[in-house]
Amino acid sequence: MKIDLVTIFPGILDGPFKESMIKRAVDRGLVEINLVDLRSYTHDRHRQVDDTPYGGGSGMILKPEPIFEAIEDLKSKSDYDCPYVILMTPQGSRFDQAVAKKLSGKKHLILVCGRYEGIDERVRTDLIDEELSIGDFVLTGGELPAAVVVDAVVRLLPGFITEEAAANESFSDSLLEHPHYTRPSVYRGMEVPSVLQSGNHAEIDRWRRKESIKRTYERRPDLLENANLLPDEKKYLEDIIKEQD
Repeated sequence: MKIDLVTIFPGILDGPFKESMIKRAVDRGLVEINLVDLRSYTHDRHRQVDDTPYGGGSGMILKPEPIFEAIEDLKSKSDYDCPYVILMTPQGSRFDQAVAKKLSGKKHLILVCGRYEGIDERVRTDLIDEELSIGDFVLTGGELPAAVVVDAVVRLLPGFITEEAAANESFSDSLLEHPHYTRPSVYRGMEVPSVLQSGNHAEIDRWRRKESIKRTYERRPDLLENANLLPDEKKYLEDIIKEQD
C-alpha cells in the first residue's frame, strides 16, 4: 500500500511513522508513507495556501489551487489506478474499525489534512472520495486524525499482525475484547481467574467469549445490535441484563 498525506505542517507527522510497529511495516515494505508539503505546490514567494472567505467571516480557508495541483500530481505519479482521496474533517463520517478494514483493501490512499476554517468547497466536490472524522470534536488540524487513520489501516495489512490476533480484537465481531492477565498470578491480593491457568483451551475460549459479551454490554451496548451471537450466548446476555436491571 502507498499512503500520501497532504499537509501544510509535515513536521507534525514526521514522528509517528518512525517508531514502533508502523516503522517496521515501512521497513518491511508493507506500506510506503509519504508526507507531502502542500506549500510546495504554491507559486508565490510567500507560499500562500489560504485566503479569506468570500462573504466574510472569521478564519481562513485553504485555497483550491495548491490542493488540486497536489492531488493531480500524486495521481499522475501513482502506480495504481484510481487512488482513493480522503479529507480529514469534523464534518466527515465517523471513522471506525469497519472503515479501517475497507480502506486496508485500497492500494493507494491520499489523505488531505484540513486546516483553519476548512477548505474551498470545490475541492470537496471535485476531488474528494470520502470525508472522515475521528470523533465529534474539533482539533487544530487534520494531521493527528490522519495519523490515527493510517495507524488503524496499516495494522490491518496482510503480514502486519497474525489473522488470529486481528480476529480477536475489539470491534472484530461487534464485541469489545475480553480482559487480559499476565504474571504474577496474584498481585496485591488480586488473583488471575483460575480458568486462564487451567490449560483447558476450550474453557478459556468460552470464558473469553462470555467476558467479551459482558464487557460490551456494560461499556458499549450499542455494538451488540450487530454482534453475531449464538443461541446460548444470547441467553447469557439476557441473564446479564436481568441481573443488572
